[in-house]
Amino acid sequence: MELNTTTDAIEQLSADWLLVPVFDGVDASKLQLPESATAAISGAIEAEDITGSKGQLTTIYASEPEHISRLMTVGLGPADAVSVSTVREAFGAAAKTIASKPGQAVAVLSPQNNALGHDAFATSMCDGMTVGCFGQDVYRAERKLHAIRELTLVGDGFGSHARAAREGKALGDSVNLTRDLVNRMPQEINPMGFAKRAEKVSAELGLKCRVFEQAELESERMNSMLAVSKGSSAPPCMVVVEYNGGKNDGKEIAFVGKGVTFDSGGLSLKPNDGMKTMKCDMAGAATVLGAVVAAARLKLPVNVIGFMGLVENMPGAAAFKLGDVLTARNGKTIEVLNTDAEGRLVLADVLSYAVDRGADQIIDLATLTGACVVALGEDVTGAFTNNQEWCDSVLAAAKSAEEGIWQLPMFELYDKLLDGTVSDIKNVGPRWGGAITAAKFLEHFVGETPWVHLDIAGPSFADSPKPHVDGGASGCMVRTLVKVAENFGTA
Repeated sequence: MELNTTTDAIEQLSADWLLVPVFDGVDASKLQLPESATAAISGAIEAEDITGSKGQLTTIYASEPEHISRLMTVGLGPADAVSVSTVREAFGAAAKTIASKPGQAVAVLSPQNNALGHDAFATSMCDGMTVGCFGQDVYRAERKLHAIRELTLVGDGFGSHARAAREGKALGDSVNLTRDLVNRMPQEINPMGFAKRAEKVSAELGLKCRVFEQAELESERMNSMLAVSKGSSAPPCMVVVEYNGGKNDGKEIAFVGKGVTFDSGGLSLKPNDGMKTMKCDMAGAATVLGAVVAAARLKLPVNVIGFMGLVENMPGAAAFKLGDVLTARNGKTIEVLNTDAEGRLVLADVLSYAVDRGADQIIDLATLTGACVVALGEDVTGAFTNNQEWCDSVLAAAKSAEEGIWQLPMFELYDKLLDGTVSDIKNVGPRWGGAITAAKFLEHFVGETPWVHLDIAGPSFADSPKPHVDGGASGCMVRTLVKVAENFGTA
């Protein structure tokens, strides 16, 4: 999508669509549109087809501007309560509507009485539109959604905010990178397929990228992660991508992602319906790559390193078994009581590696437990921590990005639920509190390093579309990680 800003008069523009942001109590005469467009919108207001309510889209046909085929009003609700997510979702919905046809050129009129501020408005709007026109139908001969060819921001309100608009597009493109990786079939995005994609985007942005293959994982004693991969013919790997935008001796933030590129459950085999969306079990790793790429595209003054542990969990002849005792990288012994609790086994070794690598602070992301979905629903991420100050900064970043998140407790009473009989710990606890016991398991592998675990099992993948985004992968938490990185770099 080509992105432009202009202060030219609307009459001089040529586009397939002109998007007009409107608020509650919209007055057409104040929109600074040509006479026929003003009259058409006034008529629609009188007919109550346009109210300015949040998310309302109304298409208008007018003879002016001469070189613009259609106008669409984009409702944003009360002007004094407009938010980042309101703008992002409303313009995402507009883009999704427009993107049903290929090659569309779109102009967006600068909003009137914008309480959000033009920078934030431009960023959120471009982010939403970039994501809204990108679908999950990556293998269809004829796609239902098409990228917008050209987006032009029109008016004095946007003229000096081109950088903010470009940042919004860069953020949306990074969210789409995560979504695309998750949406693609596991035959393509197996561990090495993911690694090749990471190498490609890293080369394009000048990032350091290293792929640890089987022999290196063995030399690093990553036996817990390797055990998960034993039943698959696809070899495992760990991808490490570095963006060094901060000082050479500056602190480094680590993002760690679970990358089970397909999860059959192993010998604890999932039922058919439970396996249908298991290509999304690498969403944590995809989110990490998207966030590091976004930091690079935005040129944030921060040092960020992403660690992605990539395996398939399959029930092959060599698959790890219930009752096996694994020795993780940090020396902890783990009794396997459920091979479908495999993501934590992958993360155990990758977290240990990140700690030994010298990360100052860590966030891991994983589609880890159905229990978290039961607790918080499908739209909210669960947060867990060993350091409240660090967690507070992550929660604040999520609030700023307007992504749903909720912290769950990490009381010591949960520790004993993982005590082993033949090993240090078990890989699963009892039925109750499953999201918490999974987080308590991971806590064994981070030592004293400030750490936050984000369970994205609910919001990372949607079975059905929403008005502002297609179904499938959501790219949730990429924006939150970017906010964390922004704050970390300026601290």
